[in-house]
Amino acid sequence: MDQNNYTSLHGFVLLGFSDYPKLEMVLSGVVTVFYFITWVGNTAIIIASLLDSCLHTPMYFFLRNLSFLDLCFTTSIIPQMLVNLWGPDKTISYIGCVIQLYIYMWLGSTECLLLAVMSYDRFTAICKPLHYLIIMNPHFCLKIIITVWSISLANSVALCTLTLNLPRCGNNLLDHFLCELPAIVKIACIDTTTVEMSVFALGIVFVLTPLSLILLSYGYIAKAVLRIKSKAGRKKSMNTCGSHLTVVSIFYGTIIYMYLQPGNSASLDQGKFLTLFYTIITPSLNPLIYTLRNKDMKNALRKLVRVDMNLQN
Repeated sequence: MDQNNYTSLHGFVLLGFSDYPKLEMVLSGVVTVFYFITWVGNTAIIIASLLDSCLHTPMYFFLRNLSFLDLCFTTSIIPQMLVNLWGPDKTISYIGCVIQLYIYMWLGSTECLLLAVMSYDRFTAICKPLHYLIIMNPHFCLKIIITVWSISLANSVALCTLTLNLPRCGNNLLDHFLCELPAIVKIACIDTTTVEMSVFALGIVFVLTPLSLILLSYGYIAKAVLRIKSKAGRKKSMNTCGSHLTVVSIFYGTIIYMYLQPGNSASLDQGKFLTLFYTIITPSLNPLIYTLRNKDMKNALRKLVRVDMNLQN
């Protein structure tokens, strides 16, 4: 039987952390808690920023996109992961794996670009305050978001199609808890140097290029903030930018370690835990990072809670 037909019929086996059954029990509880936090936190940000007219600005438009992105990102992974963690069945259908891979790569690429767009928004707000609303007008914001999602989709289609077309010679054991690109490349039965270098090259484009733009933006922002005479003004600017910088540091730090290593030199277990961190823990931290340091968002959330309590009474 052709190996691709074999995999299509039998799907893949996600080994995950099956060598550590006790760890799987602990992880299932931890993942469930963080998934709940992710849903509550990001949903609250989306609803609060939509209902509060004070938050109808480009900054919060992009933040809503990030929250929506994080909800989709975790939902594409966690339900299947919990099924595998809870029981002895570690399988995922071929179609399910393909869908997860395409969505996972699409949303991951989108987040890389979206964080760069958010840094440009902060750069414009602080360095060009008088022209901010003219430059970051609603039409431009919508156009740039559509562009980000479209480019990321093209990247996902290119990389995932290239990876799925690799001959696997009947190998269907993925040493991971999700259908991730490096894990699928590892089970190919031919030399994968070309694919690995393609991943590395596109990683440069989708990871290091946006990161370079972010660092450049914050270089200009730092210079502008130092020129602000008001201590309160400097503090407000740094609080807003500090939240974004924290998210950037966490997300890009793990992504760079995972994807910008030719030959996938990270150990398997190390790679799993890093993936666990940036796909599950980071999306749950984003709402906390943005709300704890943001006075306007905290006020909007308080209003949302009061409205909810009044409706219950």
